[in-house]
Amino acid sequence: MNEQHHDLDFLSDSTESTSTRFVTFIGNASLKRFDLAVTTTNRFYGKKLVTDLQNGKTAILGTDDLEEEGYLEHVFGLSEEESHELKSFLYQVVGEAYFTD
Repeated sequence: MNEQHHDLDFLSDSTESTSTRFVTFIGNASLKRFDLAVTTTNRFYGKKLVTDLQNGKTAILGTDDLEEEGYLEHVFGLSEEESHELKSFLYQVVGEAYFTD
């Protein structure tokens, strides 16, 4: 075992195959370019892992998060107009959260 790992207290450590969709589009009104990686995984209760490749910011998103006012602006540092354009795309790709026992 590597000596560096002795001081770590792992709560979880797993490997999983995922699917990532890379999407680039330009907003109609803002003309902002969005470069996104949308990762589907078995984690996060059905939500997607969305990464803005330009600024390196990532969020775990479901439709409930998209409906939260100001959330995308805060997480990705967007204007209200840019957020609206991103939200219209994300509604097509993110799903409803589901919870298991």
